[in-house]
Amino acid sequence: MVASRHMRRAVRIRHQFGFWLAFWTVVGLVIRVASVLGRPHRRAAGDPGYFYGVAKLFVNGHGFINPIIMAGSHKAVQTASFPPLWIFLLVIPTALGFHSFFAARIFSCIVGAAGVAMSGVAGREIAGRRVGLIVACLMAVYPNVWDNAEIVAMETLTPLLVALVLYTTYRFWREPSMRNAVYAGLALGVAALGRDELVVLVGLIFIPLALLARGLVRRRRLLLAAVGVGVSLLTVMPWVTFNLTRFDKPVFISTGLGTTLASANCDLTYHGWFEGFWSYRCQNATGKNPLADEAFNDAHDRSYALRYITTHKRRLAVVMVARVGRGFGFYRPRQQIIFDWFIETRPWWWAFAGLYMYYGLLVLSVGGLIVLRRRRTIVFPLLMVGVDVVLSMIVTFGQTRYRAPFESCLVILAAVQLDWMWGKLGRRFRRAEVTGESAEQPRTPQLVP
Repeated sequence: MVASRHMRRAVRIRHQFGFWLAFWTVVGLVIRVASVLGRPHRRAAGDPGYFYGVAKLFVNGHGFINPIIMAGSHKAVQTASFPPLWIFLLVIPTALGFHSFFAARIFSCIVGAAGVAMSGVAGREIAGRRVGLIVACLMAVYPNVWDNAEIVAMETLTPLLVALVLYTTYRFWREPSMRNAVYAGLALGVAALGRDELVVLVGLIFIPLALLARGLVRRRRLLLAAVGVGVSLLTVMPWVTFNLTRFDKPVFISTGLGTTLASANCDLTYHGWFEGFWSYRCQNATGKNPLADEAFNDAHDRSYALRYITTHKRRLAVVMVARVGRGFGFYRPRQQIIFDWFIETRPWWWAFAGLYMYYGLLVLSVGGLIVLRRRRTIVFPLLMVGVDVVLSMIVTFGQTRYRAPFESCLVILAAVQLDWMWGKLGRRFRRAEVTGESAEQPRTPQLVP
């Protein structure tokens, strides 16, 4: 009888979590769709235009072809400038007959809403149901997260990928089994296909978790580490194999590093207004042939950038600090908002709201770290995502959307602190109610002999 009552209560709690998670997911979807409807005539340009163009060419049977060169020169040049996962997802609405960029933006909102739900599930796995719901709420309304969907940026997919990695790795930490090692390895491999810098998380998060797994002999730990790493490699292998067969030089996940380095290492980005940022002028000054093989151009740009770096070593450390400071909102944040507005066409007030909400979440996250440590919940997977972002900015450049993987961890840590504060307030109110009730009870008069 008692067991049955506990089971019914557990089912009711799960249903309540599912209801509120669905509620905040719908709220997130509504906010994202509303942002699209507020600017319905946006044209496909920049990186979003590239993703959309490759998806359309793929559906039309051209494969992975550079859409910009195809439109300008009518020449089919193989492309792998970015990881493929976001392109594969954008193929879905096009394959279903929705060919407009507006349809791609609406589909992007759906993917963003899925990230809200998965973030809530990851938050529950890390710190409980209430934290999971707070995470979903924050991810639904946080401008730095939802405005990526409106412009069809690749960062729309990032919260979903980071949440998937955190969910599977924390499950592996609590139960270091072969099955959970496979799930974690699969999640890490998928994340690498979505953002190539996330491949570093295999070494930063999973391998340490496997080697330090509790209650297992050394041989078992090594086996679990090997299985997770192997599954990650198998997940990315089809794409890597495809790339190795179509370029003049070896290409693994993407060919974008050379262009990125060239755009971020020049006089304009080492001094003055663009310090720590990037520049089109620098990107186009390397002397490459845009119609040539992308792998060849990638190697050419990398060589060009490395030559500049070696001749400007004295300035490099300062520029690296500026990159990280710019990306994390501490170096020229107002200027960075101008760049986001002018270059990426992000709405001005959304960017400002996102910046100040980011600062608030950053303050709350410090308390969240302390709370998790006191509960003996590991925090280094959350911190290692931030380390990955820092390393990426040091190598490339700093801008708001490059912070996207860290934003998810920031929201989770802030939610832990908000949950702790909510619990403290709840206990205080309950004590006040009990004290009030006892104060209202009539006192029995005492007879003094």
